[in-house]
Amino acid sequence: MTIKVMIADDQMMVRQGFTVLLNLEPDIEVVGQAVDGLDALEKAAELRPDVVLMDVRMPRLGGIEATRRITGPADSAVKVLVLTTFDLDEYVYEALRAGASGFLLKDASAAELAQAVRVVAAGEALLAPTVTKRLIAEFTRLPGAPRTPLKERVGDLTERETEVLSLIAHGLSNAEIAAKLVVAEQTVKTHVSRILVKLGLRDRTQAAVFAYETGLVRPAGY
Repeated sequence: MTIKVMIADDQMMVRQGFTVLLNLEPDIEVVGQAVDGLDALEKAAELRPDVVLMDVRMPRLGGIEATRRITGPADSAVKVLVLTTFDLDEYVYEALRAGASGFLLKDASAAELAQAVRVVAAGEALLAPTVTKRLIAEFTRLPGAPRTPLKERVGDLTERETEVLSLIAHGLSNAEIAAKLVVAEQTVKTHVSRILVKLGLRDRTQAAVFAYETGLVRPAGY
């Protein structure tokens, strides 16, 4: 099955470079390019890509608001992978809150780019790399709105589901969680699915954000 990708970036060289690299992959096809956030909204509605590579800083409408509008509708199946130049870009924090499934540095290799697209398209999140876990920890330290309503929703989870959610927030994959809890990987997948449904979350990235914002998991050193 071919993964349809759209690239939203105001720099032509970035769009063209990523297009060339991704079109070399047998299971990935770049179906369109957008020059800013508004263009991304229009193209996403028209082309219905599986994954949007979204730059954060763009004219007219930035990548954060574009991500929020694209992933916001309940029936939206589009995943957003945020593109950034710096691994601790403060704007990425808000992009994750807006519904992005993860982020990718613009200097990523061709192999890393393709793998990131595959991971996000499969409904996973880019949480394993050390830099991503640091990003999640860092953005939760920023001041934000009270999260009490979110915290109350933790009570809907069983003890095991709460444990799985905590491990997701620490960046563990399903296989790693299964090994740690001594259960089958399919059992972990079932727990993850139930967690997402109960909490009304899109994917593992939002689950990790939820765990930090509700205080279920605290960033290292806190």
